[in-house]
Amino acid sequence: MTGTSENFDVVIVGAGISGIGAAYHLQQKLPGKRYVILENLESFGGTWHVHRYPGIRSDSDLYTFGYRFKPWTGPPIATAAEILSYLGDVIDENDIGPNIRYRHRVLDASWSSEDKAWTLRVLQVETGETSEVKAGFLWMCQGYYRHGEGYTPDWPGIEEFQGTVVHPQTWPEDLDYAGKDVVVIGSGATAATLVPAIAEECGHVTILQRSPTYFFSGPNRNETADMLRELDIPEEWVHEIARRKILHDQHAITQLSFENPDFLAGELINSVRAQLPDDFDVERHFTPRYRPWRQRLAYLPDGDLFKAISSGKASVVTDVIEGFTEKGIRLASGDELTADIVVTATGFHLSVLGDINFSVDGAPVDFAETVTYRGMMFTGVPNMVWVFGYFRASWTLRVDLVADFVCRLVSHMDELDVRCVEARVRSDGQDAAMSILEWVDPENFNPGYLTRSAHLMPRRGDKAEWQHSQDYWSEKDVLGSVDLDDGCLVFE
Repeated sequence: MTGTSENFDVVIVGAGISGIGAAYHLQQKLPGKRYVILENLESFGGTWHVHRYPGIRSDSDLYTFGYRFKPWTGPPIATAAEILSYLGDVIDENDIGPNIRYRHRVLDASWSSEDKAWTLRVLQVETGETSEVKAGFLWMCQGYYRHGEGYTPDWPGIEEFQGTVVHPQTWPEDLDYAGKDVVVIGSGATAATLVPAIAEECGHVTILQRSPTYFFSGPNRNETADMLRELDIPEEWVHEIARRKILHDQHAITQLSFENPDFLAGELINSVRAQLPDDFDVERHFTPRYRPWRQRLAYLPDGDLFKAISSGKASVVTDVIEGFTEKGIRLASGDELTADIVVTATGFHLSVLGDINFSVDGAPVDFAETVTYRGMMFTGVPNMVWVFGYFRASWTLRVDLVADFVCRLVSHMDELDVRCVEARVRSDGQDAAMSILEWVDPENFNPGYLTRSAHLMPRRGDKAEWQHSQDYWSEKDVLGSVDLDDGCLVFE
């Protein structure tokens, strides 16, 4: 090993929206703590830096996807460039930049109970050197999928295809799709973003989906925010009021998806029908087989996908892929879709804790054998918190809440004059009869990336303390008042 060994109170892994938010809150609430952010990529932004496909944008509104402490002044659905600019402003305004080390990849992390510290082995990508970084507390903000490789099914005959196969996650900068026939496989937010962005330049673009997705659309503006700005209300107030209004409406829709899913499904499908030609087969192509919010709802600003379909520049095929041919894709129906370019918008590979090798006192950690404490900590893994956001609300909402919790937890450790905290299932009877379940109930939420990798995820209990609540509207009140001394957390 070459390089030096350094010590920090807190090490944050990842300089995406979670890591930048973590750094802001740490500086504000615990200004005396020495910290560093280790980022594998060459710049900040995570998802918004990696993804370069045409039209890349948020699928959540920026009043809630943005931080609560930084007003958003642009359109609700924002481009990657706009989001990166926003994150850059947060870094610059709060002098976070000097604490970020780019092209620093964490290879492994080992906890020592004797030292009560983490030792990280870090690769400096550009030089090939490794060094040690020690951390009293580890804040994992690395995201939840592998940036370097998207998920593409192993279809028969794909090597015979004479055209180009592209995954949006690794979109080539020099890909020329002008005048070409393009097939986009997938029906989620990526496909819905990409298709209208390339439709005008392509010869034709076809969405090929195995099953439909729920969509909803509206103008890419916020009427509440626009009204408040006309009244010269300060941007901080505009941001907070618009944010609360959006969260109120989202809560109502989420509740409706459980209490009256058939009604909500009908409303969503009727809205789609109203934006497509009268003879379009909405029943086949835009009527999902699952209830709303069992998978993520995809938002279409200004209904741009429906406009591309209505113009004839884009079309939808709902069928099953049997395999590839030299000229395109062979379907179960017997049809063949010819293509010059096939885009596999088929999802990503889940990455549990950044594919870093973790160990505690020399024993490897298998996170699938741990139980999650409120979706943030893991039994048997001391002094570490993981940020994983919400499925039915903006990811960043939980970034802020987790940051509040971490700062309160570390402050509590200082008050107790202890250096170690660990989540443990209580053995005094409170948790004795608790059932241990999958991290997420597949009947509740079951996107492909989760079902493919469920075996890698930590487990959950059937009690609130031992699961990842997907309900922001209750968790925003609960996390702030969690009793740190209720026995779930052991301080030493």
